[in-house]
Amino acid sequence: MIRRKASRFSKVCIPLVTYYAEGVRNVLILMFAVLAACSTAPETKQTKSGPPEPPGAAAAIGKHPLNKYVEVMGFRMAEQGAGKLKITFAVVNHSEADIGDLGLKIKLITTAAKPDDPPIAEFEAKVPSVGPQENKDVTVTVPTKLRIYELPDWQFLRAQFEITSPAP
Repeated sequence: MIRRKASRFSKVCIPLVTYYAEGVRNVLILMFAVLAACSTAPETKQTKSGPPEPPGAAAAIGKHPLNKYVEVMGFRMAEQGAGKLKITFAVVNHSEADIGDLGLKIKLITTAAKPDDPPIAEFEAKVPSVGPQENKDVTVTVPTKLRIYELPDWQFLRAQFEITSPAP
């Protein structure tokens, strides 16, 4: 076998090219690091003031002393024939005392309703005696001009209630 001697070019140029390639690589890494550190995330604008209103219990209207103990929640709607809407909901007594027959006036609205928009439904309900820390399911039938598919889903409903009896 014949062994060739390394040329003078390969002895000088290959280490020199390797040295410069490592230098260019280091400069590129440094540039990317500087660019990443200097860039900022785009500003996000918050269009709504305050957090969105979560679905939940109905808001009490009026100044009845039982308002702080009574919770009305879990509204479900079903069509019960033409022009009739069956509404089922729960009434919870959070007090340690029995609440006798309870009369409620309830108004269902949507989350997007303006103050002067008509409610989806407005009705009165009688709730039999609710014991301490107890809940009762209540079902009422109310007239409506809307079909079930025209009504909002449960998460877009808000309810307001007023206790009409027992008298304060």
